[in-house]
Amino acid sequence: MSLRRPGGAGARSYLYVPANRPDRLARATARGADALILDLEDSVPAAEKGVARHLLADWLAAPGGPAGGQECELWVRVNTATAAADISATVTPLVTGVVLPKAEPALLADVDELLASRERAIGVAAGRFRVLPIIETARGLLAAADVAAAPRVVRLGLGEADLAADLGLLDPGPGEFLPIRLQVVTAAAATAAAAPAGPTSTDFRDLAGLRDSTRALLALGFRARTAIHPAQVPVINAVFTPSEDEITRARRLVDAIEAAERDGSGVTIADDGRMIDAAVVRSAREVLARGQGPVS
Repeated sequence: MSLRRPGGAGARSYLYVPANRPDRLARATARGADALILDLEDSVPAAEKGVARHLLADWLAAPGGPAGGQECELWVRVNTATAAADISATVTPLVTGVVLPKAEPALLADVDELLASRERAIGVAAGRFRVLPIIETARGLLAAADVAAAPRVVRLGLGEADLAADLGLLDPGPGEFLPIRLQVVTAAAATAAAAPAGPTSTDFRDLAGLRDSTRALLALGFRARTAIHPAQVPVINAVFTPSEDEITRARRLVDAIEAAERDGSGVTIADDGRMIDAAVVRSAREVLARGQGPVS
């Protein structure tokens, strides 16, 4: 078995896979993503939701189903209106947890109870299943800190298309979303949730643009991103993986401050003349942690 079932905080890339497409499910674990979002929501037509639920349940239960391919987490994106049925049918021990669209505190409380019931029903430890809530409503955005602090939540996601529609934004670009993105990053940081996952780029052919926009998300404090096409996955993984030069510099900074602390000082000077203090080293340690790869 090659699937990881951690809390979900170490993944860089989350690839959406429509659960009504057995052909895509069959190839999903070999696409290179750190995590798969097995989608019962937006990518599945309303008339096929029930079929998708059964197809996903069968794929998860099949002896040769998700076990093939590379290591990756499995998440199920549920429908808010049918969360009970979705969870009952598809949340198995292979699954890390659920992706919750249009997340708001009351909905999170309901899903917490549904997951607790599912844990009891299949005999797994309480709290085993996690939640990755997507901020994509005005109410969810206003309550982002409460969403991030809710039980089971490991990191926030951001759904800008739905959020733009809810806010009445007309053809918004990165500039319009900048304060919203920072609000989501702040909510995650204030509650000790993992750094959030950035929004999907719907233009999967523009990989250069994807690289630039993902670098912008990295600079803003995001540490992962969702993808709708396998071609996006290598770009996302590369951007959120520190380079060898970045890792080397981070290691030098950490070594320098540790040497200074042994000498009784909380600060020191880097080779380029800049002061190194606890805040600088905290960032350096975060780079080193990302350089170790997704958490298994």
